[in-house]
Amino acid sequence: MPVINRLADLSDEITAWRRDIHENPEILYETVRTAGKVAELLESFGVDEVATGLGKTGVVGVIKGRNGGDGKTIGLRADMDALPIEEATGKDYASKVPGKMHACGHDGHTAMLLGAAKYLAETRNFDGTVVVIFQPAEEGGAGAKAMIDDGLMTRWPIDEVYGMHNYPGMPVGEFAIRKGPIMAATDEFRITITGKGGHAAKPHMTIDPIVVGSKMVSVLQTIASRNANPLDSVVVSVTVFQAGNAFNVIPQEVFLRGTVRTLTPKMRDLAQERMEAIVNGTAETFGATAKLEFIRGYPVTANHDDQTDFAANIAEGIAGEGKVDRQIEPMMGGEDFSYMLEERPGAFIFAGNGDSAGLHHPEYDFNDDLIPVGCSYWVKLVETAMPTAA
Repeated sequence: MPVINRLADLSDEITAWRRDIHENPEILYETVRTAGKVAELLESFGVDEVATGLGKTGVVGVIKGRNGGDGKTIGLRADMDALPIEEATGKDYASKVPGKMHACGHDGHTAMLLGAAKYLAETRNFDGTVVVIFQPAEEGGAGAKAMIDDGLMTRWPIDEVYGMHNYPGMPVGEFAIRKGPIMAATDEFRITITGKGGHAAKPHMTIDPIVVGSKMVSVLQTIASRNANPLDSVVVSVTVFQAGNAFNVIPQEVFLRGTVRTLTPKMRDLAQERMEAIVNGTAETFGATAKLEFIRGYPVTANHDDQTDFAANIAEGIAGEGKVDRQIEPMMGGEDFSYMLEERPGAFIFAGNGDSAGLHHPEYDFNDDLIPVGCSYWVKLVETAMPTAA
């Protein structure tokens, strides 16, 4: 089950779509042009239904199999949004929009799913229904949840849902997946510490919130080192420390901000509980006060067992034996496909992007050699999961 010849033949056309999207990046829910292009292409393929405006700017295409769509319904998802990064690739098709670029490969994800949709609409070599999902605002905007809230899973009764993401550093043609947690929950915290400001030459007359904040940064690391089971994963990173504006003034307030990443609901709850105790306790020790805001973001992306085995088998049929890592280590990055996996059984897989810059890097670019591989994965997944009765 190697790459499908027809999809290899379509690679130049699909690559052109991808590069057009790359040149015109849109962030979060601003994917108006991209969504319009997707909808226009789906209409030209002759899919059975095109719906726009789900989750503000999401697009859905419906393709019915040879039996008129009776039976199982499978959802395939691609994300469309770019990032607020200045591109530094120097490519002919580099971003034409200052300060925005496709630095995560969502342009490639969109193009690959469009290529698969074109093929599936042409051949209809399956029984059942395919719902191709083009989602905005993966990069921090929870576009998946917005589409679900607009009826994605119920308007077209989706039974299973699958997602795919490119993976820099993995050879093109190889895949990686795992059962259970594959990407982390992404929570944010904000801490405001209030002390007593004053002259820097008279620190004894103040309650220095910088000292409190510095101690707090250190103690927060004990959540990972002393509260978590060594076999559980948790990351607590303070990424913002804002304090003062003069060399001779001890400020009244300090502001800390950062992220917490966990792979299980239990660890997520423990991290929040310990943060609250540490923040309040550390402030009290120094006579200051502190307020913690713990803002829960994307949940853990957790693959379902049966669908993971199925997806891995499909990938191996395309890539060949030994080219699918079925036990990749979980990643502490987040992914809002997690919301879809909370609603329906399914699996999220990584596909090799070759020797490219890392995700979210200004020199990153999606590898167009991945296009026929990713398209073939989508098509074979559908045709294998919903074979024709004949």
